[in-house]
Amino acid sequence: MDRDVDGVYVYNGMAATQLDGVAWQKSRYSNSQGSCVEFARLPGGDVAVRNSRFPDGPALVYTRAEIEAMLLGVKDGEFDHLVAS
Repeated sequence: MDRDVDGVYVYNGMAATQLDGVAWQKSRYSNSQGSCVEFARLPGGDVAVRNSRFPDGPALVYTRAEIEAMLLGVKDGEFDHLVAS
């Protein structure tokens, strides 16, 4: 899903630092060591995701529909097995 968003060529795996002016947000449940996933809404509605431990690292870019499907699955417990002991 490569495309130009406000003069920036947006693609999966791009350096998160190339996404100037976006507001990164992490969960209030994040641990004190900062190990968490951060999300940023991009102009046009896409959502970028990065690892907070590597803020200069790659960002994955998803459509709003992809993020919505993931959130619905999380709310329904479809991914609970990933963190089960």
